[in-house]
Amino acid sequence: EKQVFQLRAHMYQARSLFAADSSGLSDPFARVFFISQSQCTEVLNETLCPTWDQLLVFDNVELYGEAHEMRDDPPIIVIEIYDQDTVGKADFMGRTFAKPVVKMSDEQYSPPRFPPQLEYYQIYRGNSTAGDLLAAFELLQIGPGGKSDLPPIDGPTDMDRGPILPVPLGIRPVLSRYRVEVKGPGAPRVSLQPPAGQQSLAMAGGRAAGTFVRGTKPRHPLSQPPSQASPVPLPALDIPPAFAPQDLPENELLHPPLNIRVVDCRAFGRYTLVGSHAVSSLRKFIYRPPDKKAQHWNMTG
Repeated sequence: EKQVFQLRAHMYQARSLFAADSSGLSDPFARVFFISQSQCTEVLNETLCPTWDQLLVFDNVELYGEAHEMRDDPPIIVIEIYDQDTVGKADFMGRTFAKPVVKMSDEQYSPPRFPPQLEYYQIYRGNSTAGDLLAAFELLQIGPGGKSDLPPIDGPTDMDRGPILPVPLGIRPVLSRYRVEVKGPGAPRVSLQPPAGQQSLAMAGGRAAGTFVRGTKPRHPLSQPPSQASPVPLPALDIPPAFAPQDLPENELLHPPLNIRVVDCRAFGRYTLVGSHAVSSLRKFIYRPPDKKAQHWNMTG
């Protein structure tokens, strides 16, 4: 028996992806395969934690079998992550699998099953883990009334993104504004040759939280470059505090990691990756200002 469905793939975010470029970053996009159809998210440049915030809609998906079998054991969705290159084909970065939540035409689109909640799917590259995908998938049966009977896609709309649909309300996480502060005493020299400068980049949520450049001319005692004859790497970079507003989910479990990388700026615009580090959880670093109303009540009550 033929059943017709619509698949909605809510592709919100990925984290801790494989660094495919020499810069220590990637230009990732996701391709979603379901039965005989496939669609791609947009490409986000230079990030290991892309926030696609994109809804992919697969219309007129034909499946054959009993209705109760479709509901209890739907087909597998395959999601592959690629790095977009300017020349040549995209590089494979990892793969994961998911099963959609199925709604038959005679069921109500209501809690607790709907709307589906975002969850993490482990991405694998061969036998190794290669990050996580934060997404939700729902398979909606198209009944006799056609697509008009399907639950509406509840905004928000972003005219600047053109045909790209964002993840609907009720599925997308509630965001709050955070200020990310990054401090650091320095970074080692990558070579004995005098560098044109060094940069340290800290990224949360796929966005750069700060960029710091130091040339060979000292601006601070800590930024004094070591002697060219010194074989021991010494601190050559003094990072001032950096402040950047970030919209992050209120649910701390959905926070992306903080990725820090240091690159050496050479002559003629060349960059050498010194190293990178990922702070997997920002939970212990979160500061919440005291509630002034509660303080006032305690003082007067």
